[in-house]
Amino acid sequence: MSSPATRADELRELITRHSEAYFIHDEPVVPDADYDALVRELRELEGAHPELASEDSQRVGAPASTVFSPVRHGEVMLSLDNVFDVEELRAWSQRVVKGLASTSPLAFSVEPKIDGLALSITYFDGQLVQAATRGDGRVGEDVTDNVRTIANVPQVLRGARGTFEIRGEVFLAKADFETLNETQRARGAKVFANPRNAAAGSLRQKDPAVSASRPLSFLAYQLVDRDTTLSLTTHRATLDLLATWGFLVAPETLVVTGVDDMIGRSTWFEVHRHDLTYDIDGTVIKLDDLASRAALGSTSRAPRWAVARKFAPEERTTRLKSIEVSIGRTGRATPYAVLEPVLVAGSRVAMATLHNEDQVREKDVRPGDLVIVRKAGDVIPEVVGAVVVRGEERVAPWIFPTTCPDCGGELRRRDEQSDTYCVNPACPAQQMQKIVHFASRGALDIEGLGEQRVMQLLAEGLIGDVADLFTLDPEILARLEGFGELSANALVKAIDTARTATLSRILVGLGIRHVGPVAARELAQRFVTYEALAAAPLEDLEAVEGIGPVIAQSVYEYARDDEARDRMVKMKVAGVALVQPVVLATIEATLSGRAVVVTGAVEGYSRDEATAAVQARGGTSPGSVSTKTYCVVVGEAPGASKVTKARDAGVPMIAASGFEELLMTGTWSATLE
Repeated sequence: MSSPATRADELRELITRHSEAYFIHDEPVVPDADYDALVRELRELEGAHPELASEDSQRVGAPASTVFSPVRHGEVMLSLDNVFDVEELRAWSQRVVKGLASTSPLAFSVEPKIDGLALSITYFDGQLVQAATRGDGRVGEDVTDNVRTIANVPQVLRGARGTFEIRGEVFLAKADFETLNETQRARGAKVFANPRNAAAGSLRQKDPAVSASRPLSFLAYQLVDRDTTLSLTTHRATLDLLATWGFLVAPETLVVTGVDDMIGRSTWFEVHRHDLTYDIDGTVIKLDDLASRAALGSTSRAPRWAVARKFAPEERTTRLKSIEVSIGRTGRATPYAVLEPVLVAGSRVAMATLHNEDQVREKDVRPGDLVIVRKAGDVIPEVVGAVVVRGEERVAPWIFPTTCPDCGGELRRRDEQSDTYCVNPACPAQQMQKIVHFASRGALDIEGLGEQRVMQLLAEGLIGDVADLFTLDPEILARLEGFGELSANALVKAIDTARTATLSRILVGLGIRHVGPVAARELAQRFVTYEALAAAPLEDLEAVEGIGPVIAQSVYEYARDDEARDRMVKMKVAGVALVQPVVLATIEATLSGRAVVVTGAVEGYSRDEATAAVQARGGTSPGSVSTKTYCVVVGEAPGASKVTKARDAGVPMIAASGFEELLMTGTWSATLE
């Protein structure tokens, strides 16, 4: 009999070997049941001998985790520019050849563009120390504990010294996705719409044990050598090293020489996209030579040495069963098609948007028609039109209803707009969508408060407005179907956290018409408290940089609406802060009171970072040019209207290269003509 320590090492070695055989080489040597038995034995052994526990074992189970923390990437995770056909791909390659002044054929790596979630995993001296999602490219979410549970992510890189970031995609293979959904159906749980969303949702679980229960995989495609300890010269060599370390790299990746072969290999992926074991939505083409990449460099957004060729949206035909109308939080009535389910771009589509009354009339689609369905942008399914067969009888054209399907109130078109609205402010459908929006990630980000949960709380009479969320009693919630003590307390805790949300997020959550995140931030920073904002005269609202008369009027009317007044009083009584924290400036206010408009890409800054840099120095950065604008910073691919307005108004324009000087001194050396 071997000792417990020896057996634990044996089990880890066996599990690692079988994991590599299954996830990396697609050649499993034992049945799944045997593999699961090894995992169970290791967990039981570590439970009996805690001193033998190892982080390596977290891939098959993990302790509870806290809310994700922000992680700043060691090197920015850039996006990729997109092309959509062979002509655009050839034009990109010509720019690359010209940029390098190359006279000999270039080598390109042609890879599948996995439809997954971008991830960066950091290793120090071979040990996995951190994993983060892409986020905004500079700052992502810390998902280290969850990533440790992904079976094909190596916990240790043998022989590695220094700091490395391994970039790639978290995904669900097609077979694993089907297995996951079968498990979900058997449990009576939510069935996922597509592998990408299922993978993203599975990775972003706050409890790593949930991530561990999902068959996630990781595919590596980039190595960032933070300490420059390696001497690799090609991308192919990088991929080979990643495979040696135990990472899965796309076996279909091929390095080819010359533009024609590169285009041919890219087209091969489009033809064979459904033959692969994972979903792809295009191909990624990269220069193979690393020195050439460095010579070409990047824009502030994307590398010049790589591009993504996106495949054309897939279209399918199916039968249109009926046309229904849904009511949104603003009362907007949107017609949608109820379809015989069909697989489009890898997703099962049973409903698709018809946009508005005019679109239905223009497309002339009618219940019973055979219609063309397209998954527009690989995100929102839409009905393109009807397939009309000559001589086939059709029903009468569909007529837009005049009453709301939810409350029976009047549906009315506003002025000459194409959209139709339910004019009853007490419409239950509107109330539900307003609360769902209030709790959404873009607003208060209240975990566990999705559409189904909101519908349940409304039906039970526990809430009728967003303000009622802050008075929910966990003991009452725990008695509802689908709740328990833990889930009730978790929801109330998430709502409690939202009490301290910034005023700008509250303003976004309230769904005031025309007020988006940028306008909300400008208003919150100017007035600091909701009381001050609500009491502000219309002219003071209009005076805020970037807030035009339309937004100002909307905010002014909202603050004086009786229902809104009651709502805000209830929220204040419930302890909602309704305050925008004032950040004390630690940077010289070189732009105090000055409006700086930034248009186009500025090297080294994202759009939000450029805005933040101006604001940190006491200035404002509105989205439009006016006579009050101090200057306009013109970057790569600027907005033509902003440049024209600046020229017509006589507002100084400076090149993006002078942005740093502007930030440091508040002035510039030269203006653009």
